[in-house]
Amino acid sequence: MPGVPSVDGARQLARDARWGLSLTWSTRPDLVVGLAAITVALGLVPAGLALVIRALINAAVEQSGSGGGLASILPWMGLGLVLTATEAVGRLGRQYLTGRLTDDLDLAVTGRMLEHAARLDVATFESPESQDLLTRARSDTAGHLSRFVSDGLALATSAIQVVSLAAIVVVVEPWALPILLPVAAAHLAYQWRTSRRYYRTVRERTGKLRRARYFASLLTNRLTIPEVKLLQLAPVLIGRFRKLMEEFRDQNRHRFRRRFAGASASALVTTVLVYGLFLRVIQRVFLGALTVGDIAVFGAAVLRLRSAVDQAVSSSASAMEQVLFISSLREFLALEPRIRDHGTAVLPVAKGELEFQDVSFTYPGATTPALSHVSFRVQPGETVALVGRNGAGKTTLVKLIARFHDPDAGRVLVDGVDVRDVSLESLHRQLAFVFQAFGRYEVTAEENLAFGDWQRLLGDREAIAREARRTGVDGLVATLPEGYATPLGRQFGNHEPSGGQWQQIAIARAMARDAAVVVLDEPTSNLDAEQEYEVFRRSRDLARGRTALLISHRFSTVRVADRILVLDGGRLVEQGTHAELAGGQGLYSTLYGLYRRRMEESAA
Repeated sequence: MPGVPSVDGARQLARDARWGLSLTWSTRPDLVVGLAAITVALGLVPAGLALVIRALINAAVEQSGSGGGLASILPWMGLGLVLTATEAVGRLGRQYLTGRLTDDLDLAVTGRMLEHAARLDVATFESPESQDLLTRARSDTAGHLSRFVSDGLALATSAIQVVSLAAIVVVVEPWALPILLPVAAAHLAYQWRTSRRYYRTVRERTGKLRRARYFASLLTNRLTIPEVKLLQLAPVLIGRFRKLMEEFRDQNRHRFRRRFAGASASALVTTVLVYGLFLRVIQRVFLGALTVGDIAVFGAAVLRLRSAVDQAVSSSASAMEQVLFISSLREFLALEPRIRDHGTAVLPVAKGELEFQDVSFTYPGATTPALSHVSFRVQPGETVALVGRNGAGKTTLVKLIARFHDPDAGRVLVDGVDVRDVSLESLHRQLAFVFQAFGRYEVTAEENLAFGDWQRLLGDREAIAREARRTGVDGLVATLPEGYATPLGRQFGNHEPSGGQWQQIAIARAMARDAAVVVLDEPTSNLDAEQEYEVFRRSRDLARGRTALLISHRFSTVRVADRILVLDGGRLVEQGTHAELAGGQGLYSTLYGLYRRRMEESAA
């Protein structure tokens, strides 16, 4: 039948549904049991009411002919009252329990996603495909799971109603099911096909959705708003956002139209058939084959049956749609880190010796190597600067030390041990980084500093203050409105540090770690010359006894290093002291000459 899922598709759908139900059960089994009980009760109420109505009418007809009282009617009235009250309270109870389950599922699913995201490595988040998957997984997945449960309960209720009401209808009119079921089956197949098509559409437009959100963020992000306004980019960005959103709107409009057309056709055909069957029942009453109560019970049952079938089809299609979205969550949770943490070695007292042995690396999807056959060794406690044009491979090199990526060839050693043989926890414990895009954590100043070694510092104001004095940011903290308790940034507070102040905090945070290796990736890009000098003077003191890797384009900075490594096109082309390289004929001498000419022109 058209629209029915393939066998493999149906199996996958069933696996995803079971997974969703298992997750729901493990979250709150007590609420699931309560909802199941209410579902069964609500499913049986319509059939019970139909039988009560039949009994009431037949009793009333019998009593009206015999002149009897209400004694034979009152028990049926009481039962009808109980069933009606059960239905009313049951619906409210289901709403109450569903609301509680939704909150618990939201907490459980979101927490599970965040925990899994924390397990994934940097390389995973750099992939556009992984970003699309993450976007789909974050797309109200808890809501989809909650709606799947609600739709499943509604489907179960409708299914029980369909079975119980069909049993009554068939007794009165055996032709009812053979006539009505094919229409319901065709409607179900149509709705399933519509749901699968919608999911494919949503999956295919994930990248476009990320792009639309990006354009919107440029117009609302405080860091991008100044330039957007100066360049008067709002019309361009709004235009691109509108184009994408109009495409989504048109796709949804077609979906709504198809669903409306299918549901309307099914409703019209079913209504015509129901009233045709109703006429046949009335005719049989006239012939004496059925009672007046049979007309009532058939009318009540068949109309509720039609409504229950429509609800079952709608709930089934909606539940299937939610399961298709839940599959994205399963897919995300099944995502494995590209960097496998199989290392068992521990570096309890690391010396900070680094060595690259013929290392080559190409980013996934790239055609040109970022590093090619790079070999060098850094002695413990040595300060080494990495110099080269943009794209030379400097940042890639330090990423390999941290195992954000693994080399395609060669080995990266820390204290003579291949980093792939060291547990990531032990490795990262011995590294302190200040990245170009360093963290601007919009929490208090003391928390920003404590994050450098949160297990030791977080919550200990006195220890944080000692680190601030040691790293030289205590004076900066003293200028803040609330000192260490000042919320930084304007998302949750009213104080926005300057770029240089944020950078000083980031450097202090890194230096708070008791790490053997310190990596400063363009650490002074937001600082003036005086601040830069002070940062590096203090950094050398703080890093004394530790290995330091410095990436910078400023020759006033790199010349303080014990040794300089010059990279070009992913290859190590020179190494030596500043004096040795500046007096040579290589790339460093050329770059340094350009730097000196710029300085002379600026002075003139």
